[in-house]
Order: sequence, then structure tokens, then C-alpha cells
Amino acid sequence: MSKTTHAFAAPDLSALAKNLKRELEARADLPGHVELLNMLTRAVGYRNYQHFKASRAAEDRLAHPVLVEAEPAVDFRRVELTARCFAGTDSLVRWPGKLNQQQLALWVLWSFLPAGEDMPEKAVNAVLMRHNGFGDHVLIRRELVNMGLLTRTRDCRLYRRVEKRPPPEARELIRLVTSRHRET
Repeated sequence: MSKTTHAFAAPDLSALAKNLKRELEARADLPGHVELLNMLTRAVGYRNYQHFKASRAAEDRLAHPVLVEAEPAVDFRRVELTARCFAGTDSLVRWPGKLNQQQLALWVLWSFLPAGEDMPEKAVNAVLMRHNGFGDHVLIRRELVNMGLLTRTRDCRLYRRVEKRPPPEARELIRLVTSRHRET
């Protein structure tokens, strides 16, 4: 394991020397290296060496903030291909053939489910049937559960939408589908 070096600076060398002299005179034996580190850091105003290290680490983090990674760009081609499955409506008129398009379509259907409430199976079915033009709401419900966007009790009587932040493509598709529906 490599050693981390910590720069040490004393604003007042005279005060440092006096403080060290006082601490050394109060001891009967010679201090070990950790005790000496604690004495040095106490002499410049820290509680102990650990406090000094933590303060320096925080100072370094503030001086060199970690840049938050930019969100990945939206793949508009993928959004466009999946939007065709909605045919300009808020209903999924056909089940997409590709898995990545199915997942995007499921995010749109997820957005129609009410947030933060337990729903009986009939209520979930009603929402899914309203936004399903190809007649297989059971497939959609099952895939929402498999994808982790919907949870259900063991007896399958109650369902609940799982709150997650949709990926960028899903957010764009949700915006596109819901804005087209509002226009009509």
C-alpha cells in the first residue's frame, strides 16, 4: 500500500514550538510517531492527526470537485422507431419486435399508471387496455413486472408502479407520445 503524503504548514512557528515544548514536558517518556503526529497537528489547531487528514481531504475535494457525468445523448432513431408502434396515438397499436423497443414502449405504458398507489389487478388491466391497441394487456402487465417497473403481491391481487427515473430515450418517447395525444 502506498503512503499518502500530507503537507503540513504552521502559520506561527513560535506558537508551534511553544505548544510542542509544553506537550513534551508534560510527558514522562518519549512519544511514538503517531503521538508526535497528534502533537504537531494539535499545535496548529486540529483535534488530532485524523482530524487534520480529514480536513485536508475535504479541502482537496472542494478544490477539485468531481465532475458529474453528463447524461448520455438520446438515440432519436430508437425513439422514432418505437414511436411508430404508437401510430401517433397514446395506445400501443403493435408489440415491437426488438427488445430495446419493447422496453421503451413499456416505459410509456408505465407512465400511464398512477404513482404511489396500490391498484387491484382490474384497475391495472383497465389502464393497460386503454393504452393497448393489439389486445394483449396481460403480456404488457407481465413484462412491466419482469422489467421491474411494476410490483405485485404474491397472490397477484395488488399491483404498484415502481418509481424510477426513465432513461433519456424513454423520457423523450413519453414526451412525444403524450404531446401527440394532447394535440388530437
